[in-house]
Amino acid sequence: MEKIESFRINHLTLKRGLYVSRRDRQGGTCVTTFDLRFTLPNREPPMTMPAVHTIEHLGATFLRNSPRADEVIYFGPMGCRTGFYLVVFGEQSPEQICGLVADMCRYILGYSGQIPGATPAECGNWSDQDLDAAKRYVKIYADSLGRERNFVYPM
Repeated sequence: MEKIESFRINHLTLKRGLYVSRRDRQGGTCVTTFDLRFTLPNREPPMTMPAVHTIEHLGATFLRNSPRADEVIYFGPMGCRTGFYLVVFGEQSPEQICGLVADMCRYILGYSGQIPGATPAECGNWSDQDLDAAKRYVKIYADSLGRERNFVYPM
């Protein structure tokens, strides 16, 4: 089998950033998958699962209630726990989606209270949440995104 494109990215040089992971077309429809890289792969520990879970719940809630909700297909974690995928309709660039991602980060950083969807009836692992750790990861990512603007995968 052929190696998939995401395994061709050199994770030893990958920085925090907002990257186009892929664009898929079917008929006249384009779907863009973004790589929101929160940690430095293989150079920093992966995010803790409770923090990832909390970011997923809060991020998905924000995105699906944002003014651009009709563009959002999916938001969820990478298996390696170094970031998240955001899948949207349209041929969009990191510059076009950066404001939405920054707004999501501000929402998470300002959030307090019960995590949306974190009850036994709503989630299969509802109690595995950590808002404080989620905020620490999001703060580092948001600061980096605002400062470095890493939008192109390193070669």
